[in-house]
Amino acid sequence: MSNPPLEPSTTPPVPVVLDVDTGVDDALALMFAVRHPAIDVRAITCVAGNTDVDQVVTNSLAVLDALDAPDVAVARGAEQPLLGGSRDARHVHGADGLGGQRLSSSSRMPFAGGALELMRMTILDSPDPVTLVSLAPMTNVALLLRAYPEVKENLRGIVAMGGALEGGNATPVAEFNVWHDPEAAAIVLASGVPVTLYGLDVFSRVVVEAETYEVLRDDPDPAVALAGRLLAHSHEVIRSDPRVGHGGLVGDAGAVCSVASPGLLTTRRWPVHVALAPGLTRGQTVVDRRYVLGEDAVHGVDSLGHLVDVAVDVDHEATRDLFLTTICAGPQASHGDDTARAVQR
Repeated sequence: MSNPPLEPSTTPPVPVVLDVDTGVDDALALMFAVRHPAIDVRAITCVAGNTDVDQVVTNSLAVLDALDAPDVAVARGAEQPLLGGSRDARHVHGADGLGGQRLSSSSRMPFAGGALELMRMTILDSPDPVTLVSLAPMTNVALLLRAYPEVKENLRGIVAMGGALEGGNATPVAEFNVWHDPEAAAIVLASGVPVTLYGLDVFSRVVVEAETYEVLRDDPDPAVALAGRLLAHSHEVIRSDPRVGHGGLVGDAGAVCSVASPGLLTTRRWPVHVALAPGLTRGQTVVDRRYVLGEDAVHGVDSLGHLVDVAVDVDHEATRDLFLTTICAGPQASHGDDTARAVQR
């Protein structure tokens, strides 16, 4: 199913830092980001989430090998949330975080300076504003913004897979990435950097049907075949969910698709508050969708949160097709700016 390479974009590619907890759908997101000509992956930083942070680093490097990707710096970040211990999602992503794919160990070496230093260098050294794409608990991002607030001046914005309007997956009301480290999410939303939340409401709508991913599994391109296997694993895990039971989710990759093609996403700017108190609602993204003043505001007890661009709809068919076309296009030529590559060598 491999296609000819995508036509080069007529506009410069968007410089991107990807912050990941590479499980199944983060791997799909890495594939899309590396292969789409409108995205220039300057750095990849790793954080505990779907699996432990060392496994995340291992998985990220192995996926880059499968892609035959150019050198890109990969760094180890936080191994636990700001408060409390790490709680993984291996029941969804498998013991290795990649659904048992058993990818070969990579000879690539992670950046020795760690995630925060790599993020700081990459953002400040970029001649163009950087988009920070968070596909994981926001621990690394929160630490970066607190330790090096000067990076805000060269951030175009943050696109984060996180949150939910209507219901959660980690709890009845909380999405996993925010629930895993709600304090970090609260810091990021309050940072003053423009944030787009690609939450569960759109996340669960972009699906690759079984008849398509079965074809991908037999593709001679190792990355395409890996994508097919990962989508098959996703389908097996979510088969019982009536919303998405007819295929495998591209998941986090949908958020990266929206960076390459922003018109795929419909957003509304609303105040968002992250619930931090212990109990059933911890990690909930409370989105204020009211059009009229409420009694809380009248009586001065409102806590409306911070204005965030919340994804409310996605062109799911166009996103699916963009994802498939991109990963099947084969390796792209590396971009001209070698700033982030150089820090690894």
